[in-house]
Amino acid sequence: MELRAATAHDAEVIAGLHADSWRRNYRGAFLDSFLDGDVFADRVTVWRERLAKPDPAAFTIVADHDGDVVGFSYTKLDDDPRWGALLDNLHVTHARKRGGIGTRLVAETARELRARAPESGLYLFVLAQNTAAQAFYAARGGVEVDRTVRGPFPGGGTAPSLRIAWPDPSVLLTPD
Repeated sequence: MELRAATAHDAEVIAGLHADSWRRNYRGAFLDSFLDGDVFADRVTVWRERLAKPDPAAFTIVADHDGDVVGFSYTKLDDDPRWGALLDNLHVTHARKRGGIGTRLVAETARELRARAPESGLYLFVLAQNTAAQAFYAARGGVEVDRTVRGPFPGGGTAPSLRIAWPDPSVLLTPD
């Protein structure tokens, strides 16, 4: 498996992976009408825009296995003055979960963050209902630092969420 920077050619496959992950994990937070309807079209629009004109204050990493994107992360630098960079998306193909891809993606995210903003912390929001993701982040040193209701999400809906932070993202680094 190769970790690499996403390109504009990855937009549709990332959108498909993103939409599938939302459909599987975000029911009850996002509106069912959105998840069962326009979620893929919404994500294609977002990812085409993000990858056609990359923001220098953000980066997207894909996990590529034999030419197939099996996971991705998207990070916004300097998103919060206290917590630092926002790991806004981390998704792995459902069939490949629990195979180390997420761990490798967060490690590469931390490595890239250190190169671009060495003093930055890293944080994310996870839905309170997504206990599997919470366990994943806790096992990698993430600490819950805040609880809030987030939204409205694309398509509508709100949900309780936790802010998970790594004041020192180097704890996410794994040997190469």
